[in-house]
Amino acid sequence: MTQKTKDKIEAFIFDMDGVIIDSEEIWKRAEKEVFSSVGVKLSEELCSITQSMTTTEVTNFWYSKYPWKHKTLDEVENGVVERVAHLIKNEGQAISGIENFIRILKSRGYKIGLATNSPSVIIPVVLEKLALGEYFDATSSSEHELEGKPHPFVYLTTAEKLNVKPENCLAIEDSFSGLLAAKKAGMKTIAILDSLNCKVENKIADYYISCYNQFDFSILSLEE
Repeated sequence: MTQKTKDKIEAFIFDMDGVIIDSEEIWKRAEKEVFSSVGVKLSEELCSITQSMTTTEVTNFWYSKYPWKHKTLDEVENGVVERVAHLIKNEGQAISGIENFIRILKSRGYKIGLATNSPSVIIPVVLEKLALGEYFDATSSSEHELEGKPHPFVYLTTAEKLNVKPENCLAIEDSFSGLLAAKKAGMKTIAILDSLNCKVENKIADYYISCYNQFDFSILSLEE
């Protein structure tokens, strides 16, 4: 992270799952429990396809493979979401360094947003569990957009709520789908990578960090 941005950064917009909360395994557990209960045979290969989808898209995907009876798609989807919320409340853990990083951003005057593919009801559960709610100026879910990530809508909505132009936003993501959404929205991007998700396909971001304490504020024009 040595190259400086051309546009003045005024806002940071965070993805949620894997970026502020370590929730990948929670989602996997909830989906396995609920979808298996209606006869879906989950496989690692197919689960990798659904990983970046919205919950509605995931539910439709599994129904197309293993159509079930006796429960509506909405009932099954809500079952997954309720299970995820329960697990987050009881077991959710913050991504290392996120609270201190966000505190520093707020102290430097940046606006803070959240843009996620997860359902909107999960957002307050996460922010309350991690005690981060007071730091966020705007939150958005792809649930209320025409399309989820990798489409840019949820990022554009968040920037509008923050009253900041997209080119003055820096998005933090941990997936190719999320990075693509932010790039399509016209934002600068940071990929937060660890040994598990550091893949070649992620190499479309402007900057890369493996943890929040690595962030170099000198890249921002505001810090020049």
